[in-house]
Amino acid sequence: MKHIDVVVIGAGPTGCMLAGELATAGRSVTVLDKRAAPSTLSRAFGVHARTLELLDARGLADRLVATGAAAPGLKLWRGAALNLGRLRTRFPFVLVTPQRNVDALLEEHARDRGADIIRGFTVTGVEQDGDGVRVHGHDSSGRGRTFHATYAVGADGAHSAVRTMIGQPFPGKAVLRSIMLADVELENPPDNLVTVNAVRDGFAFIAPYGDNLFRVIAWNRRHQVDDTAPVDREELRSTIEVAMGTDYGLGDVRWQSRFHSDERQVPQYRTGRVFLAGDAAHVHSPAGGQGMNTGIQDAVNLGWKLAAVLDGADDAVLDTYHSERHPVGRLVLRSSGATMRMMIVRPWILRKIRNGVVAALLGFPPIGDAIARMFSGIGIGYGHHAGESTVVGRRAEDLPTDAGRLYEVMRSGGFVLVTEPGTPAPGDVHAVARTDEGPGLLVRPDGYIAWAGDSASGRWRDALERWTARTSNGARPVSR
Repeated sequence: MKHIDVVVIGAGPTGCMLAGELATAGRSVTVLDKRAAPSTLSRAFGVHARTLELLDARGLADRLVATGAAAPGLKLWRGAALNLGRLRTRFPFVLVTPQRNVDALLEEHARDRGADIIRGFTVTGVEQDGDGVRVHGHDSSGRGRTFHATYAVGADGAHSAVRTMIGQPFPGKAVLRSIMLADVELENPPDNLVTVNAVRDGFAFIAPYGDNLFRVIAWNRRHQVDDTAPVDREELRSTIEVAMGTDYGLGDVRWQSRFHSDERQVPQYRTGRVFLAGDAAHVHSPAGGQGMNTGIQDAVNLGWKLAAVLDGADDAVLDTYHSERHPVGRLVLRSSGATMRMMIVRPWILRKIRNGVVAALLGFPPIGDAIARMFSGIGIGYGHHAGESTVVGRRAEDLPTDAGRLYEVMRSGGFVLVTEPGTPAPGDVHAVARTDEGPGLLVRPDGYIAWAGDSASGRWRDALERWTARTSNGARPVSR
């Protein structure tokens, strides 16, 4: 039986991003997916700034941006608007593009990097011991097969079979039923801002895909049916009209479905040698379009850590996947849930208060910008230990260096030491010099700061060794 470093179950955006990260680090990875072909459906539609930055660090962002429409803000109820244009990033917008474009890009990237993706394979069992993980299953013909790996990752969605097999509960509750999802044409569309409005008996959300195609999410409080019920065009039209005051000249409905919204999160992202990522680990309200983005960011966080431990780093590095990403999942769950609850509040006095308060808060730049950073992922950080610089754990900005933008330099997939201008670069680590003012930085493969200070002191080596077990004389490679 061939041994694989990591088996990933699920070939959606989370699974393929993770596979690409592992393959970039020189690790063998096999992705198993029960679907015979990639899904043509597009539940998700928005790619936020932090996700685009991570894709930029792998040379993928510009290709994805070309497939969609950039919305520099979100127009909310009664004049409230979230401005993303002031974000300090190369991507001060939310990219509206069908999820199938993200799926196709990340699967192609994973394959190009050397990942093995097997479709039409149903996983029926996951077992682990001190030697590794055995993943059992069968192909579409019923022929059984077992994969043996050092680690396994369940990225198989909200109804994760892996989560059940390893005994992880999924506590939480249902929030909304019978939410309509559709891709439509509009004769008289709103402007290019993502537009949301909520009234007593429902809400509607409209986002531009480009070429006069729009994604609509709508909810009618007075018509709650099973997820399998078809979406009637007239119900969709009338719900948009009630929420927005106009149906914007609803034209062709190209695709439609219903879904329900849950708020759930597993207590532990790691169970021995098996990890959960993306919707397998957390699901939440669609408000804010955070799901796919959070999953991709899970994958980038976990990928380099698995590679580092496979290269000899301490196993405790893998525990930081849970300690860093579980709070992020909880934050997204709570913030998106609060947004959804504001949208469906029923008493008129509460809706009036909501409209005024939200508009005032978002219109006050210090608060509005802080919300934009959280919403976009730019403001997410992982904290630091006592005695470390306060910038440790924060996202590294795309600063200029003598070798180009930092996110271009990061495309090798390993740690990057950024020295101060004029400071000699050591020869035993991937190093560049910044061309602006600021301290030396050791930047993790996922774009977060592992150390900051005087690079000439060499103290960055201690941080590098903690994460990678690389000795201070550079004996162990960071990635392969």
